[in-house]
Amino acid sequence: MFSSKALLSIVLIAMSTVDASPLRHEAASTLGFIARVNARAKNINIVATDRARVQAMQLAGTTSKRAGSSSFSIADAGTSYTAQVGVGSPATQYTLLIDTGSSNTWVGAKTPYKVTNTSVDTGHAVSVNYGSGSFSGEEYLDTVTLSSDLVITQQSIGSATTSEGFGGIQVDGILGVGPTDLTQNTVSDVDTVPTVTDNLYSQGTIGTEALGVYFAPGGGAGELTFGGVDSSKTTSSVNYVPLTTTSPSSSYWGIDQSITYGSSTILSSTAGIVDTGTTLIFIASDAFDKYQSATGATLDSSTDMLMVTSDQYANLQTLNFNIGGTSYGLTANGQIWPRSLNSDIGGSSNNIYLVISDTGSNSGSGLDFVNGYSFLQRFYSVFDTTNKQVGFATTSSTSATTN
Repeated sequence: MFSSKALLSIVLIAMSTVDASPLRHEAASTLGFIARVNARAKNINIVATDRARVQAMQLAGTTSKRAGSSSFSIADAGTSYTAQVGVGSPATQYTLLIDTGSSNTWVGAKTPYKVTNTSVDTGHAVSVNYGSGSFSGEEYLDTVTLSSDLVITQQSIGSATTSEGFGGIQVDGILGVGPTDLTQNTVSDVDTVPTVTDNLYSQGTIGTEALGVYFAPGGGAGELTFGGVDSSKTTSSVNYVPLTTTSPSSSYWGIDQSITYGSSTILSSTAGIVDTGTTLIFIASDAFDKYQSATGATLDSSTDMLMVTSDQYANLQTLNFNIGGTSYGLTANGQIWPRSLNSDIGGSSNNIYLVISDTGSNSGSGLDFVNGYSFLQRFYSVFDTTNKQVGFATTSSTSATTN
């Protein structure tokens, strides 16, 4: 199983019940992406990086508006996703980092923006701070080609004159597919600008403003489906749940869930978020302590991850995420880091590491868990803005034993 070869912070806005407002499975188009692990190359501690992101979300979620300055760092993420995107006509091809934790699309970190027949200079300045990375420059409206059937006209594009923090991952810029309000205060003289997903919907290219996400098992690839669900990747119907009303999770893509380990509840029903920009699964400190005690795991000083022996691994029980009346179970194999990737996190090849980590605060914070990529790699996810819902379905990877 390909456990941490890809990340993608995802936009979840929800407000539905199980299988309510099912999306059309046709008239949807896909964009493939490639993933790379950054942890070893950039000397990144995945636990520390993830926890910093979680805590930044907890803090930023207490503010009333999500301006550009509260987008989260992707330059230092443990893993990253990139896609080839055409800008202009004739199109110049750029390698862009896919990010649903931010919403501006821009180029120029490596390959400069090229003015073509379709370029319109708006005269507006654009600037986004990602925490440990940033860019600033000039806004253009231009044609963006994601694929032959995903072509956007008059899309806001940032032409970077300066950028920081992106050299280590060798990308030209960012394809922002986050919520529109993350563009607030990023472009001069305007409140917000439409995202690529907004424009695909408003221009009639897709019939539903929704994003389906699939992570291919066993390799560094995945797929975004704009406008619906790719049913060829699922083995069940999609079950939908509403966005939580609990702050600060409600400022993001929050849901309510409880977690049981075997038959024991380790986290009662509470609010948290779903975020593929987080590699691991984070739970409140008190729940983490119960999980560690139940599994017998010890904390490994090299990786800051929980570690179990072979005997303890053989005795791991299913970790159930109870969401909207449906239980999504991580088997023993689903709870461990892929052993073939141990060296990528600074671990020993013979060790068995768990993907559950600690938020650093007890439950009751209003953001008591983060279902990160290690959860989402086992389930197809759908983030539907039109119907205000987020859904999950099983895949052929749900019960895989290849970690």
